[in-house]
Amino acid sequence: MHFLVRLPAPFRALRLSPTACLLVASGALLAACHAKPDEAKGGGGGKGDKKNNGPALVDVLVARPSSVSDSIEANGTVVANDFVELHPEVSGRITSLNVQEGQRVAKGTIIARVNDADLRAQLQKTNAVLRVAQLSVNRLEKLLKVQGVNQADYDLAVSQVQSGQADASYTQALIAKTVVRAPFTGVLGLRQVSTGAYVTPATIIATLQADNKLKVDFTLPETYGRLVQAGKVVTVNFGGNPPRRYAATVQALESQVNQTTRNLTVRALLPAGAQVSPGTFARVQVPTGAARQRVILPTNAIMPGDKSDQVVLVKHGKAQMQNVKTGDRQNDQIAIVSGLAAGDSVVTNGVLFTQPGKPVKVRGVK
Repeated sequence: MHFLVRLPAPFRALRLSPTACLLVASGALLAACHAKPDEAKGGGGGKGDKKNNGPALVDVLVARPSSVSDSIEANGTVVANDFVELHPEVSGRITSLNVQEGQRVAKGTIIARVNDADLRAQLQKTNAVLRVAQLSVNRLEKLLKVQGVNQADYDLAVSQVQSGQADASYTQALIAKTVVRAPFTGVLGLRQVSTGAYVTPATIIATLQADNKLKVDFTLPETYGRLVQAGKVVTVNFGGNPPRRYAATVQALESQVNQTTRNLTVRALLPAGAQVSPGTFARVQVPTGAARQRVILPTNAIMPGDKSDQVVLVKHGKAQMQNVKTGDRQNDQIAIVSGLAAGDSVVTNGVLFTQPGKPVKVRGVK
């Protein structure tokens, strides 16, 4: 293998021996192999080539206290004022079904009928026996007046009439149980059975709920039980687009604290016309006291910590970490209870690019 090495001009001007030329060529080859990439390219690689990192660009918000009401947030569920699962009271085959799904029905509306042919036949038989017993009583009554029959025979006939009347009433009650009626005015749910199906008292025909009054049930830790009393107003928030918010009035509290969760169940009444459905998830805000002065920040300005939350302040053109105590949170905003003063410049965008004591460049101020 042969290497062709071109010597620099100063060396070409010299007349060297073959051995000297070989030594010079070997040295040049080794120097080229061990050269740094930047040096091999002729870049120099000095301090002037290091990237110059400038100050971090940030947006700041000038702290301005505003009047806010502290509150605690609880999870709740919307419930109907009245709700019932419609079951038949007797077993049998459905002969008539009137479930208009999603439609409002009045109290007493017939929802379903169960086959009652055998009961009606039994009633006819009882009435026939009762008529004969009543005729016997009428005859014995006339004879008793003229002492044509003793009192015991007459009393026995009367008891037979009363027994027959009781049997007829019992059969009529069983017939009434074969008819399923709406116990109150409300909206029917989805139909669970069809005409001709054999049902038992455990079978659900449909559901019925009164939507004229809606309530929300929520739980609070027992330590906050003093904050809710009958008549107190709480704020109920629902998700969606757009989000909905209603003022609800506390109706009542559970008489005892749950021994497992140590929570207290509270029920509040939503205003008429609230556009929500029973079963909807709700977030309930319970005010804790009078309005106070708080600084409101976007949540992205807060850096959670193990001991306390922190924000980044801009002072004299440099970043400075500040411990804060946070309070009530609403959507993407959070109240600062302590740690900030009016006029402080709080970094809201670019928090992750700041370093304590390092210069920052303010891009925008709110």
